[in-house]
Amino acid sequence: MKKYWFDKKVLILGFSRSGISAAKYLNSKGAECYITEIKPDGDKEKIKEIETLGIKVEFGGHSKEFIEGSYIAITSPGIPPKSEIFKKLKEQDIPVISEIELAYTETQTPFFAITGTNGKTTTTTLASHILSTEYKAPVCGNIGIPPTGLISEENDYLVCEVSSFQLEFSPTFCPQIYAFLNFTPDHIDWHDGLENYFKAKIRPLNHKPAFAIFNATDPKLVEYTETYTGEKFFFGKEFSPNCSYVKDDAIYFKRNNIEEKIIDLKDVPIVGEHNYQNIEAALIGAKIIGISNENINSAIKSFKAVEHRLEYTAEYGGKTFYNDSKATNPEASIVAIRSFEGKSVTLIAGGRDKNTDLTEFCNDVKKYIKTVILIGEATQRFEEELIKNGFSDIIKKDSMEAAIDTATELQNEVVLLSPACASFDMFNSYEHRGEVFKEYVLSKVK
Repeated sequence: MKKYWFDKKVLILGFSRSGISAAKYLNSKGAECYITEIKPDGDKEKIKEIETLGIKVEFGGHSKEFIEGSYIAITSPGIPPKSEIFKKLKEQDIPVISEIELAYTETQTPFFAITGTNGKTTTTTLASHILSTEYKAPVCGNIGIPPTGLISEENDYLVCEVSSFQLEFSPTFCPQIYAFLNFTPDHIDWHDGLENYFKAKIRPLNHKPAFAIFNATDPKLVEYTETYTGEKFFFGKEFSPNCSYVKDDAIYFKRNNIEEKIIDLKDVPIVGEHNYQNIEAALIGAKIIGISNENINSAIKSFKAVEHRLEYTAEYGGKTFYNDSKATNPEASIVAIRSFEGKSVTLIAGGRDKNTDLTEFCNDVKKYIKTVILIGEATQRFEEELIKNGFSDIIKKDSMEAAIDTATELQNEVVLLSPACASFDMFNSYEHRGEVFKEYVLSKVK
């Protein structure tokens, strides 16, 4: 049901991409928008653009003037629920929703939403790439454009990456298709516990999307589906009458036990078992929507790896370099590490430690990795854990450039940046970290 926004005061929490998009949309619908940001300042050009529209902006705190009388608050994903601002809003009975929730309630365009601890970006980008062979289906959400920036356009589908941060404040969000890729510990502090993290992820499933897609190799998700009564599909293995899986060096799709071959693995341009699963999840959504096998096949063949996610960078000195900077937790790095079975690999890891358990990470390093080069704040704990678990071929460096120089001198076939940590000790973001890696590697090639 579309809301009538004229003369309503709306509080936007955070001068972020999603916050600015929500403010612009609501402003165009007649709302009085107030953006409040705890940080001391922001991009001057963006501030000028926003204020020209009549949107009010404040930095350095959340003032009484901005909060009082608000009809609703739209929160940015990065603000934890335990923040003081939420206590103030609760005291004044001001409801809080996400920008995703706002977009959902303002449009009739169906959503194909993808969530999970890892693999969201690749799957979302690929799903949009496949759907775009027959429909207008842009990427939005946690990557790309916030959906409020697209709902005034004519689109057939919105292919939306959704994080647990966004879902936490999306009480009615119910996409037509919802893919839950995997579940491993992450963002535990933000959600105040692992179960709260899971509850945020399954919130859309409480409303029974038309179709739900689950990972058949994830024990937590399989357990959940035993009591889930909506229409469901699985990927990762041949698991039910409705599923997608690898068999005989090809990816297959099955619905109502009718099997179709989609693509040979030799024609798939992205490497690793995890990427086959990402493809399976995306193509299930495409098959549900009705995309032809021919278009699915050609779209997969033409797909390029998402930047910073097991991204081929270059070949130099007899070595192949891969940028997996988006691996900001050990689980994501494990996925990358397992992609190079049979190769000798130098792993560059480290950064700002999330203090998650490293046992499985260390076991996989011992099994698949020849040498580990550690950088950043997490170096000491990672070194101690690796040694405790029986891996000692460890080199410590104080910069990305020094790590790459050392990796270049080793005799291993692959150099993999997959940090298993956040980036904020040495870089502005995981994107910045990946760019530094790529630029330095490419400078050596030249």
